[in-house]
Amino acid sequence: QVQLVESGGGLVQAGGSLRLSCAASGSIFGINAMNWYRQAPEKQRELVAGITSGGITNYADSVKGRFTISRDNAKNTVYLQMNSLKPEDTADYYCNVVWGSGRRSSWAQGTQVTVSA
Repeated sequence: QVQLVESGGGLVQAGGSLRLSCAASGSIFGINAMNWYRQAPEKQRELVAGITSGGITNYADSVKGRFTISRDNAKNTVYLQMNSLKPEDTADYYCNVVWGSGRRSSWAQGTQVTVSA
């Protein structure tokens, strides 16, 4: 079994910051990409940021310059530092990990981020 445990969500005022963490454990090996997605009410889930095992990152245009993704391979943990938060960043944030020789995909349970105006 693979477990992905998120932490760090919450309520923050616009302009504030939050840091999300996602730790992978269990029968997981060969982690490749680690990603953060989000889903706002009545909207489709979208990729926010991703980072490869080699540290290559990519971001949605809407968060470039404000969010930073990073990972600690020794801890199988991925982080999302979110600065200058806006009300439109309000969503459920999901950690996703691609791992194994067959590129399996596992998802965390989601953590809520609410940004008040």
